[in-house]
Amino acid sequence: MAGPAFLHGVPCLCAQATGRAAKPARTVVVAGVPDGLLHDEVMADILVIHFQMSKNNGGDVEEVTYPTTNKGVAYVTFEDQEVVESVLKKDEHRLEDKRLSRYYPLKVTRYCENVFSSVTCVLNMSVFKDQFVVEDLIEELKKKSTALSFGPLQANGHISVQGSFPAITLLRDFLLPKAKSLSEKDKREESKSHQRAKRRPQQHTETSNFVRDADGEKQVVVLDTGIYHYMKYFFPRTFQANDDVIISDITDGDITTVYLENAGSRSDVGQLLRVKERIVNQSIKLHKALRKERVYCKEHSRDEKRRYTQVCDSLKPRFPYVLTILYGHCIDVIGNPPEIFEFMKEVNNKIQNPFPTR
Repeated sequence: MAGPAFLHGVPCLCAQATGRAAKPARTVVVAGVPDGLLHDEVMADILVIHFQMSKNNGGDVEEVTYPTTNKGVAYVTFEDQEVVESVLKKDEHRLEDKRLSRYYPLKVTRYCENVFSSVTCVLNMSVFKDQFVVEDLIEELKKKSTALSFGPLQANGHISVQGSFPAITLLRDFLLPKAKSLSEKDKREESKSHQRAKRRPQQHTETSNFVRDADGEKQVVVLDTGIYHYMKYFFPRTFQANDDVIISDITDGDITTVYLENAGSRSDVGQLLRVKERIVNQSIKLHKALRKERVYCKEHSRDEKRRYTQVCDSLKPRFPYVLTILYGHCIDVIGNPPEIFEFMKEVNNKIQNPFPTR
């Protein structure tokens, strides 16, 4: 019996095209939602009403996501992408309702799709059908791997999964032991009478070497380069370890591979695994919470590139948790969605109006 197969894995930097505009293109970010005044369901209902009203340039709302990981922020998805453009054109959005004691100004901005490098893969879950209820196993995976997006289960037992490299790796590590136990069970049932005679001594040795190589002397974590830089800048302790662990990295475009190796005379498997776990957990949290905007500089002159850099630097005191990374052809801007939108709006304003009137 074969283990769970990653039938294909491809870098995924944007939503796939569907029959209509993809969900991110039909979604806006709403900041300034009054927090804690009403039940979340009531506040979501008020937002639906607001964005369906014609006076707010609204239209049919497909979904409201509230609350979110960012306090006072909601995501509103419309049935049609045209409504997004209409809503964004309104100068001021004021959230008003008889259930609120006063009106609240809202900041409505375009949704920025998460463009951090991720993996889309297909799992063959049919291998578990004789031992598990596949649907129940998938529900367990969804609860355990909240940072991953799961597609529908196909009739042949295949299911697509998308997420960061570390999150996919954790999913693999969770499934492989289950598949291995199934495989070993089949082998025992098929060859109970002559299993000992056919077993070769080197099999056990090879397995032991594989485990030691994988878990003892070196560990590898594959990260999006933007996530890696954000972690290094704002969470430097994530990469701190004692003198017995050497941490190195190799960056290849949007992908950075982090290597963890034992430097001491005694091999401390536990220490390596603890450092790896810390890096993986932090990266998964950031991959889910952060967004990235990329300003391409290929068409700009050297002076314009310098201007962009100066503007980004001037805004850092106002946006302390936004990270800008300057490359030869572009500038990456990384942070939480509301700050990213505000930051980019300020950048564009300053570039277009370098000498504002007072």
